[in-house]
Amino acid sequence: MIWNSWANFFAMGGRGFYVWGSYGVSAVLIVAEVWLLARRRKTSLQRLYRLQQLEKD
Repeated sequence: MIWNSWANFFAMGGRGFYVWGSYGVSAVLIVAEVWLLARRRKTSLQRLYRLQQLEKD
């Protein structure tokens, strides 16, 4: 496709809402996945630390 202006580029031949919406949803889901993984990692490390403390006693 050849775009003559930025407006045409963002419109994507009338499919811009679908294209940019798909990119937006994908970006949000990737950020959410990274955040959830970081949270799960922190929780797992806290549990491991507590288990180690219990074993020492």
